[in-house]
Amino acid sequence: MSDILDYCKGRKAQTFKPGEVLIREGGQEGKLFVLIDGQVEVLRKDTQVSYIDEPGSIFGEMALLLDMPSSATVRALSTVKAYAIEDALSFLGGQPEIALYVATLLARRLYYTTSYLVDLQQQSEGRREDLDLVDKILAQLVEPDEKHKRK
Repeated sequence: MSDILDYCKGRKAQTFKPGEVLIREGGQEGKLFVLIDGQVEVLRKDTQVSYIDEPGSIFGEMALLLDMPSSATVRALSTVKAYAIEDALSFLGGQPEIALYVATLLARRLYYTTSYLVDLQQQSEGRREDLDLVDKILAQLVEPDEKHKRK
């Protein structure tokens, strides 16, 4: 969504070299990134789970909104130019359009993840006991842990 880049005008852009880490899994930098140019990969436990190259793409939002350590590493695959927004909660709070975009993005991710888990569950029913983990994950998605709910 390139419109997001319009909301970032006036902020200082940062440049990252290929291989440089923007977000480290387990870290708590508290930054929201908006991609201007380049390609990054998203790694979870050293496995690539996503690739981002669309200008205006946002990353770092999950850890920020959940106030928890980053669940993945984001690493530059090429020279990357991005806005690293330090005052991210204020930025989102003052920009309802961007907050709505982030909410839509997260809802889309949850939809596809849940669909994938349901498909996996249906394929594995009655096959292997170790795949019962899918049931546990689905249960957590439907009924989140009380300590993670916001008041």
